[in-house]
Amino acid sequence: MRHLMSPLDFSVEELDELLNLAQDIEAHPDKYAHACAGKKLATLFYEPSTRTRLSHEAAMLNLGGSIMGFSSADSSSAAKGESVSDTIRTISCYADICAMRHPKEGAPMVACQHSSIPVINAGDGGHQHPTQTLTDLLTILNVKGRLNNMTIGLCGDLKFGRTVHSLIHALVRYEGIKFILISPEELRLPDYMRHDVLDKLNIPYKEVVRLEDAIPDLDILYMTRVQKERFFNEEDYVRMKDFYILDKKKMKLAPEDMYVLHPLPRVNEIAVEVDDDPRAAYFRQMQYGVYVRMALILTLLDIHVD
Repeated sequence: MRHLMSPLDFSVEELDELLNLAQDIEAHPDKYAHACAGKKLATLFYEPSTRTRLSHEAAMLNLGGSIMGFSSADSSSAAKGESVSDTIRTISCYADICAMRHPKEGAPMVACQHSSIPVINAGDGGHQHPTQTLTDLLTILNVKGRLNNMTIGLCGDLKFGRTVHSLIHALVRYEGIKFILISPEELRLPDYMRHDVLDKLNIPYKEVVRLEDAIPDLDILYMTRVQKERFFNEEDYVRMKDFYILDKKKMKLAPEDMYVLHPLPRVNEIAVEVDDDPRAAYFRQMQYGVYVRMALILTLLDIHVD
């Protein structure tokens, strides 16, 4: 039995197999329509979510399985004080696989240690978001045709952005990857990510404050929102929330083959006028998220379709 806690839980070869499977699912959805018939997915979401929860549920339904779960801690026995370990022991009696989002870092790891079914980390605090990373990798692969020899711009909340941290962990394993880290001083990538990952592996990167200084050199621009829920006071959030706004004027500085990704939801950081630009890939990214989660469910349940 396998779990997914981090992108590093899969080798590069296994990631490539997973992404190839997701591409086959996109090309031949009917072939997989009944692959999980009789299987149940539980979504245990202690934190609000639209895309991550619904894409997991859509993935299982597309595979012919069924779904159950809760969409907030208030609607579960966590409101009565039940522990994560007791919850997962209970859910293991009802479902075949589960996806968990939790505001506390490490909560899905606790769950997998007490679970008798595969557990998918669907986001834990500011730590990891591996299924979003799989979605990002599939999107980059589909729009660029490769996952190596690229310059990736990461813009916005690099301090609390779990999607950013997970994506860095995944991409550093591919050859020729360079990063441009675009953030204000207050939201810089944490020291442990810079020193223990980028510096340790000799990954080229530079840090800049102005998006305009970076955008001409990018193959991929990964925008993130400033996350209100991660701030301790309203004043700091209000000061930082509109620090970056990607608009048509800035897009004119970008290469013709640079694509914009965003894990969504967006607030103000990408102007609506950018949506019609053919380089805006963030809504396609959401569709790819369903395919890659279908592939992940099949992989963790060890289900093979000829």
